[in-house]
Amino acid sequence: MSLARHIPGYRRATTVVLQGLVTPPHATTISEACPSSSLANSNSNPISSTSSSTSLSHTRNFTSQSIPLYSCKMSTMPAQHGHSEACCNIPPVVAKGYSAKGGYEELGGYKSYVTGPQEATKGIITIFDIFGFFPQTLQGADILSTSDHSQKYKVFIPDWFNGEPCPISIFPPDTEEKQKTLGAFFQKNSPPSVAAKVPDYVKAVAAKHPEITSWTIIGFCWGGKVVSLVTSKADTIFKAGVEIHPAMVDPSDAAGIKVPLALLASKDEPPEDVKKFEAALTGPKLVETFADQIHGWMAARSDLEDEHVKAEYIRGYETVLKFLSQHA
Repeated sequence: MSLARHIPGYRRATTVVLQGLVTPPHATTISEACPSSSLANSNSNPISSTSSSTSLSHTRNFTSQSIPLYSCKMSTMPAQHGHSEACCNIPPVVAKGYSAKGGYEELGGYKSYVTGPQEATKGIITIFDIFGFFPQTLQGADILSTSDHSQKYKVFIPDWFNGEPCPISIFPPDTEEKQKTLGAFFQKNSPPSVAAKVPDYVKAVAAKHPEITSWTIIGFCWGGKVVSLVTSKADTIFKAGVEIHPAMVDPSDAAGIKVPLALLASKDEPPEDVKKFEAALTGPKLVETFADQIHGWMAARSDLEDEHVKAEYIRGYETVLKFLSQHA
């Protein structure tokens, strides 16, 4: 498997072994994907709309090749609002200086961001992207917890990296030193290794929160692969899964996923992989690609100071909430 096709910013020559995600750091080759563009200026948001249909498939404007993650041009596509009915009331999104509504607890041996009302009976385990606890990700968790007027959620985000996320300063990975740092990070934090820890984490959370009777798992980027691995298990505890600008989209994972699954792709995920993944899903599904949004638009890389990006960020969370209102 080539990491170039699944983690934008890599050349296709980069070789990846799924079990370890990447070759040893000294063998990892990553090249510049965009001439010194700032990370904040390369944000995008794919958001989608859903209907009441059990199988929801909306694929939009696929390009013939995947577009590098570190795109230098900002989106110009107007936001599209397609919900046939309002399922949620998302509060005004804070572009900068967001103050998180939740707090941190030690759960299952991991520092965890926890948000949502005490009376919530449905839980969400969120697998953040490689950058860890970023304001955009925490704001998204707060949105999910209380914006559905008919169903509240308790959201848990464990720190699988134990305080050592991938430093955002190494993006774009345009030097040998940055390439080695990124390669070492994926060598240490592979999706299969984290997926193996998820069931015990959920048990620990459930023991402290017995009022929660059903679970959903949501993953961003690297976390999207974790969602695939966990929900494809025959004994998965999760009632539904959501993958948002997922890395390493692999159609072979989809065949084993029987629970409802939503996949919101950006312009940077390989289009053919997304299409094949969708075709292999046999349960209720929502799959949509937004051609003017980058990998990371709903998490750490979202530039919420851009009005279009903000609008798409909001629509993304509306889409997730609508999907969960039907399937979680």
